[in-house]
Amino acid sequence: MAMDVARPQSVARNKKIKRILVAIVVLIAAAGVTLGLSRMKPAAPSVERATVWIDSVKRGEMLRQERGIGTLIPEAVRWIPATSDGIIEERRVRAGDTVRPDTILLVMSNPDVRQRATDAELQLKGAEADLASLRAVLTNEMLNQLGMLSNTEADYNKAKLDLEANEELAKGGLTADLILRKSQVTAKELASKVETEKKKIEGIAKSHEARIGAQQARVEQLQVVYELRRKQQDELNVRAGVAGVVQQVPVEAGQRVAPGTILAKVAEPGRLKAELQIAETRMKDVILGQLASIDTRVGIIPGQVIRIDPAAVNGTVKVDVQLNGEYPKGVRPDLSVDGTIDIERLTNVLYVGRPAYGQAESTVGIFKLMPNGEAERVQVKLGRSSVNQIEILEGLREGDQVILSDMSAWDSYDRVRLN
Repeated sequence: MAMDVARPQSVARNKKIKRILVAIVVLIAAAGVTLGLSRMKPAAPSVERATVWIDSVKRGEMLRQERGIGTLIPEAVRWIPATSDGIIEERRVRAGDTVRPDTILLVMSNPDVRQRATDAELQLKGAEADLASLRAVLTNEMLNQLGMLSNTEADYNKAKLDLEANEELAKGGLTADLILRKSQVTAKELASKVETEKKKIEGIAKSHEARIGAQQARVEQLQVVYELRRKQQDELNVRAGVAGVVQQVPVEAGQRVAPGTILAKVAEPGRLKAELQIAETRMKDVILGQLASIDTRVGIIPGQVIRIDPAAVNGTVKVDVQLNGEYPKGVRPDLSVDGTIDIERLTNVLYVGRPAYGQAESTVGIFKLMPNGEAERVQVKLGRSSVNQIEILEGLREGDQVILSDMSAWDSYDRVRLN
C-alpha cells in the first residue's frame, strides 16, 4: 500500500512567488501597451479622392465679380388703359403674341359712347351749315353795299363832269354863276357820300369778319368734341399702338371695365435690359457703370449697370443692367438669365477657388494635402472674395493643394486619408 509523501513548505512558497511575479509582469506589460496606445494618434478616416474638390493655390491677377439671377425685361413697355367704361366683347390676342401698331387686341362695347359720337357729329354738321348760311347772307349784304357805293361813285363822276363843263362855260361867260356853284355843291356832296360809303363797307367787312370768326370758333369747338367722341368710339377697338409682344391681357370677355383699367401690356422686344437680384450682403461693392455679362443660356451679352434699387426686398437688391451687344437667337422678354458684374481686378494676389464654407475676411480651417497622401487641417485667413475665387492672406503658399468641398462631416478630425 502506497503512502503520500508530504511536500516541503518551500516548494509551495516558490510557486506562489512565481505566480505573483507573472501577474506583475502581465500588469506592467498591459500598462505599457495602454500608455503606448494613448500616445498614438487616432487613425485618420478615409475619404474617396474622387468625391472631393481639390484646387491649387495660385498667385496672379484675380477678377472680383458678383453674381445674381434675374430676367430680361423690356426697356420700353406700353400699358394700354381703358379710355371709357365698357364691356369686353371679344379678346383677340394672348400673352406671347406678336402684334403690329394697328393690331386689335380687344373689342369693347358701350352704347353711350356711340350715341355721344353721333350727337357730336350732328352738332358739328349743324354748326357747319350755320356757318355756310351766314357766309351767304353776309356776302349778299356786302354785295348790296358795294352796289350802293358803285351807284354813288357813278353819280359823283357825273357831277364831276357837269362841274368841269360848267367851269368851261363860265370862263366864256356862257353860264350863270348860280349854275356853277350848284354844280360845285353837288360834286362835293357826292364826293363826301362816296367816302362815307367806303367807310361803311370797311365797317361792314369788320363786322362780317367778327361774326364769321365767332361761328367758325363754334365749328372748331364742335370739331374738337366730335374728334374726341369719335376717338373714344374708335378706342372701343383696343389696338396695340406699337409693334411688339403682348406681355399681359388681364381681362376676359364679358368683363365690365372702368376708365383707367389696364387692358393689356405690350413690350418692344428689340429693347431689353436684365433685371438681376443680388444678395443685400454682397451689394457694398456694386456701383453704377460697372461692366457686366448676361448669360442667356444661348449666348453671353455684354452689359453695364445702369440702376440700383435704393432698398432691399426679401434680402435682395434689384440691379438693372443695360444690354450693349447683339442678342442671340431665342432671346425674348421674361427669359431667365444669370448675370455677373465685374467689381475690380486684383493684381499679384494669392488666391484659390472659393470653398463651400467660409466667408470673405474670415479665418477658416481648410484641409491641405500632404506628401504622405493625407490631408491636414490648417487655419487659413481669407481676404476679398469673388464668385468662384477668394483671396488668401495667411496660412497657405503658392502651389499648395487644398480641399474646397464641404468637409463638415469630418469636423472632429484634423487629418483625413485620401484613397
